[in-house]
Amino acid sequence: MKDILKYLATFKFWKDLVIMTLGMMVAAGAVYYFMLPGKLVLGSITGLSIVVSNVLGLAGIQIKVSVVITIINAILLLLAWLLIGKEFGAKTVYTALILGPLIDLWGKILPYERLIEPGMTSVMGDPLLDLICFVLVVSISQTILFSINASTGGLDILAKIVNKYLHLDIGVSVTVAGAIICCTAFAIHPFRLVVTGLVGTWMNGLALDYFTASLNKRKRVCVISKDHERIRDFIINRLHRGCSLYEVKGGYSDEVSVEVQALLTQDEFSNLMDHIRKENIQAFITAGNVSEIYGLWNRERHHFRKEKK
Repeated sequence: MKDILKYLATFKFWKDLVIMTLGMMVAAGAVYYFMLPGKLVLGSITGLSIVVSNVLGLAGIQIKVSVVITIINAILLLLAWLLIGKEFGAKTVYTALILGPLIDLWGKILPYERLIEPGMTSVMGDPLLDLICFVLVVSISQTILFSINASTGGLDILAKIVNKYLHLDIGVSVTVAGAIICCTAFAIHPFRLVVTGLVGTWMNGLALDYFTASLNKRKRVCVISKDHERIRDFIINRLHRGCSLYEVKGGYSDEVSVEVQALLTQDEFSNLMDHIRKENIQAFITAGNVSEIYGLWNRERHHFRKEKK
């Protein structure tokens, strides 16, 4: 109990809580303004629940869609807790609980009926535009939540499980999980609507991978210079990042030098370049984008700062 109270008093808890709430506010807006009025059929737990309810109804078992949604979400939240981790499971419980109230909140702030022009059946007035807008907005929400080890719940839990155990990109995981669920809709929905849903699920995966890569993008910087010690000192003591040193030999000049290699954020890379220019350091520099980093990259920086203090 003391550990829980101690965690609740940390800055990280409150920061994540605010981020989760804002992220779910975005997701709720996507559902309320584009999915509901546009009657979009996408790979989701709600869609799967509708199919299950109808199939059970044909078998003589009458179960409300809301009950099926609750049962499936409860199973998924349990799987999230057991297979992914307690932090992810706890955060997803919170996001799942606030989705419904946030959708209602958008309805009170600005009902979508006010945005639908006469003669139009949805906010955008076209199923394709509704689909594109929904996918872009909900992908931003998913990216925000996945970045802090949380999710919007439902389908995202399945995608996270696929991502963790099959080592697929998160966007591909969302597409795979969504496509499987979406295909179940063939049992009750017209072919055209299901195909539209499959296209939307595929677009969601692409957008999610794009936003995730943009959010996680780092610069892999390689600097070859005789003043490598000054560059190393700036990276370690000013940027508080680690670096690697490699001895290299020029193929044309036959001179031996040292290459400094580091992974930096965009701002840190800009600061390094400004430092090299201001100090008139002669260097050969290459830089490339890296979208995924595994290991202790962030922890090392935090640990370094604690030691310096």
